[in-house]
Order: sequence, then C-alpha cells, then structure tokens
Amino acid sequence: MADIDLKGRDFLKLLDYTTEEIEYLIDLAADFKAKKKAGISHKFHEGKNVALIFEKTSTRTRCAFEVAAYDLGMGVTYLDPTGSQIGKKETIADTARVLAGMYDGIEYRGFAQTIVEELAKYSKVPVWNGLTNEFHPTQILADMLTIREKLGKLRGVNFVYMGDARYNMGNSLMVGCAKLGLNFTACAPEKYFPDKALIAECEKIAEKTGATLRFESDPMKATKGADVIYTDVWVSMGEPTDVWRERIADLSPYAVTKKIMDNTAEGSIFMHCLPAFHDLGTVIGKEVGEKFGLDSMEVTNEVFESEKSVVFDEAENRMHTIKAVMAATL
Repeated sequence: MADIDLKGRDFLKLLDYTTEEIEYLIDLAADFKAKKKAGISHKFHEGKNVALIFEKTSTRTRCAFEVAAYDLGMGVTYLDPTGSQIGKKETIADTARVLAGMYDGIEYRGFAQTIVEELAKYSKVPVWNGLTNEFHPTQILADMLTIREKLGKLRGVNFVYMGDARYNMGNSLMVGCAKLGLNFTACAPEKYFPDKALIAECEKIAEKTGATLRFESDPMKATKGADVIYTDVWVSMGEPTDVWRERIADLSPYAVTKKIMDNTAEGSIFMHCLPAFHDLGTVIGKEVGEKFGLDSMEVTNEVFESEKSVVFDEAENRMHTIKAVMAATL
C-alpha cells in the first residue's frame, strides 16, 4: 500500500481527499477485510473511545461504526436523536469541544453538511461524516471497494446512477467516480440532476483522472453498455411523505427493471445503498404501494434478488471501509 499518512484528518467529504488517498483507504479496507475473514486480530487502537452522533437513525451506518470500532479495540458511545443536546441546548461548537475532551474521534450523521464541518472546526480530534444532506462519503468507499471486488477495476468502469441525483448519494457518487476515474452518468429528469457548481468542480477533477460525466434523461440511452447500475430510494430521510406522489410520477420511468439490466454490459452489477423499496415487505413500502398501486418502487424485486445484485456485499463493505477511515485517521 502507498505510504500515506492521514493521522488527525477529518473525513467530511471525498472532495477533501486526493485520488491516491481514497485509493489508499480502499486498499486498507480490503486488507482489514482479509484479516477479519482470516480471524487475524487487528486491535490497533485499543484503549481509544469514539462518540457516534446520530441525528438520523440508521441500521448499516451504526452497526458498521460500532463493529469496526470494537474490532479495532475501541469503546463506543452511541448518541441517538434523543441522547444528545447538539443544536438544541448546546451549540455545535460547544458539543465538539466537550466530546473532543473525552473521545478520540467523533462521527456525525444528520442534516446539513455545515453541521459536520462546524463540528470538525471546533474539535481537536478527527470527525467523520456518517451522512449529511449533501454527502455520504463512507458509503462511496464501500461502493468502490465492492465494484473493484466484482469487476476487478475502477478506472474506465461505466457507472450509471438512476433516479434523484440532487442529494447526498448522487453528489457523492459523482465525486467518487470523478476522483477514481469511473465514467459517471446521472439518469433522471433534468430537474433531478446534481448541482451545477458541483458538476463543474467534478469536471475539473475528471480531466485529471480520465473520468467522464454524462447527464441523460433517456433510460435506455443511459444504461446501454453500463457496467454498474445504481439506485436509491426516491424520498430521502427527513422529507415529508407528501412528496411521494410527485416523485413516483417523475421517477417511475427510471425504476431499475429487468429490461434496464438486459440493456447493460455483460457481467454488469446492480447496486443500492439500502434500505430499498423492492417489495411491500416494509410498513412504508406497503402504505405507499397500496396508495399508488405499486409492488415496488426504485427497483423491482426481480432485479434486487437477481444474481447481478451485490447489495449485501456492498452493505458488509460499509464496515470494512469505515474501519479503514477510523484506523487511518486516529
């Protein structure tokens, strides 16, 4: 692995990291994964403690951070939306300084990117972004590790994101592809494309890595010969439920179906950061499905359960890549 030192660094967004640093984290994650599978102990940070602030709850992110921390020999304190005074009775700056006095690292999952940036500004220990409205960098590391495992490479891979590309996943995947040399396509109605300023920033990065960026509203054109098809839920956490009607009307043509997957390259894979509305097996899925007469939303169950689907490998890789981030920055 490259001789790269990330000690003391925050992990807030991939834009803050060079291509080489991101590749180093993916290599480190692969190394940790191999160690864990072989039963080789890697308690490199024994005696350290981390605080996990979750203003938005999560299955994968919480479990990934907790198991990764335990594997590294660390103690963990989980602060759920009711377990912390951040932003309510205590300012973000004060919270950062209090926690930094007790912990060796702080994870934040919640709302505006400005919150995690402010935490980092006032914290003397590393701060890690577990998801904000704008970016989800730990997810992208897991996605890139998964693509490399399944396709054997990252550079030159044709990557298509289907659906609402305006928020954390569309933004972060575009940045990750630009940084690592994948050809990124956002496939959606034009009003769901990423922010123009971020596109311009990613185009500059892509010039150096050989990546390409495309924005296409025709699903069959976008997915022709694709190596990776990626999607996410159409309504993000924290958004009102009354936006379902508009999203379903706008994004139904962009659902990932067998027809879409049949249009892709041989050996292509399907990815989703989860949770997914691929059937009516959840409370929200059942309610929305019955209201709008759907049996799935952003992906059909046929694709989700197919051999092309790597969503559970991807979910597992959250833990290995988060471990790499914590281990490298502590």
